[in-house]
Amino acid sequence: MTRPTSRRTVLTAALAAAAGAGAVATAGQAGAAPIRTSSPPAASSLVDNSFWSSYTDWRCGSASGTRAVAGLRPGLVLATPAGSTDYTDPHTGTTRTWEYATWTSPVHRSAVPATEVIASWNAHTPEGTWIQIELLGTYSDGTDTPWYVMGRWASGDTDIRRTSVDDQTDGRSTVWTDTFSVDDAASGLRLKSYRLRLTLYRTPGTRLTPTVHRLGAMASDVPDRFTVPATTPGVVRELAVPRYSQNVHVGQYPEYDNGGEAWCSPTSSQMIIEYWGRKPTAEDLAWVKPGLVDPQVCHAARHTFDWQYDGCGNWPFNAAYAATYKDMHAAVTRLGSMADLEALVDAGIPVITSQSFLKEELTGAGYGTSGHLMTVIGFTADGDIIANDPASPSDEAVRRVYKRSEWSNIWLRTKRYDATGKVRSGTGGVCYIYWPAAPTYRQRRVLRSLGLL
Repeated sequence: MTRPTSRRTVLTAALAAAAGAGAVATAGQAGAAPIRTSSPPAASSLVDNSFWSSYTDWRCGSASGTRAVAGLRPGLVLATPAGSTDYTDPHTGTTRTWEYATWTSPVHRSAVPATEVIASWNAHTPEGTWIQIELLGTYSDGTDTPWYVMGRWASGDTDIRRTSVDDQTDGRSTVWTDTFSVDDAASGLRLKSYRLRLTLYRTPGTRLTPTVHRLGAMASDVPDRFTVPATTPGVVRELAVPRYSQNVHVGQYPEYDNGGEAWCSPTSSQMIIEYWGRKPTAEDLAWVKPGLVDPQVCHAARHTFDWQYDGCGNWPFNAAYAATYKDMHAAVTRLGSMADLEALVDAGIPVITSQSFLKEELTGAGYGTSGHLMTVIGFTADGDIIANDPASPSDEAVRRVYKRSEWSNIWLRTKRYDATGKVRSGTGGVCYIYWPAAPTYRQRRVLRSLGLL
């Protein structure tokens, strides 16, 4: 289970107490950018997904020192540095000089004027490299946001500590860990378009480069709702997904969010990674103490940990971790309905979902939570949810069956009451979706229908 909502507010956040932002200094900031005229289909009228991943996509942006590379998995690399800059890591105090280059996407006009945007990316960052992802949006009144940092990321933790950036606001919108959010949705203000900027960093004097294979964002405007009616079941299927419990790791590696009791997100990610036939090598796991059960879960926790959020539940960091495995793609999005979830599972794609609930709101869970990730692996003949729930006492106990009406409500709602009767936020259908670079025809069709391809 994740930390209390006071440590992460996603949907109905209050204004930040103090403004300010911190972006690593970059040169060549883009001016007018081309407009992306074709928008991928949205998952629903509430969600717009847009991603750049093809060779043509990478050539369409505004580049300063970066280059598009073709191949089975096209990408963006650092070709000729645009300059150098010093970065002081706020979590180590170490200052290092880095060469960098930038790429700025075309303007994407969202099919959904949005109250929230969550970016996600897939990249390879060898030792001596890292990347930064930023967002600049245009509001519905024609004014712009500042450039917001959506993440500073590396797959490892020896060069920089991967981190979100707090205290980013212009008084009208705020970045909450990994989520851009309009401060007052009731005002009618929306984000109508945005650009994303990548900055690729490397050790000076080397030919090292990060390779970014995929970059994009989910924009959404999900209305306030305390209840979401149950829908008619449509799929009966169960996927053979490995089962891992976060609770068998309680007390292990407390430097990563106090150990396994808070590792629902990386534990869920590891289940899906291994469902697709990928896993860390013995060399990858050499740092884990001998004799620990399921050491790959410890590995996932370390490699999803956000040093500013002080936890492993940063949504895009989990997707980025999944995509470090060979030929894997990953994205953070929202689904608009149970039908979307059923379509994915029916095509053989399990889904990691985010939800919060009181103990009495989910029969059979045995706990309540202000935020928790679990993996949907199937549906019973009655339409109930089959989930691998990492908040279980053992790996064998991970498979659960939850009532459809209860489970869909706690996942899709955006408002809820806590144990004291206070109104809190819900995630409104947030999920992680991981899939191989060469999906089947059925998988490709459903991913495309959701705007993920």
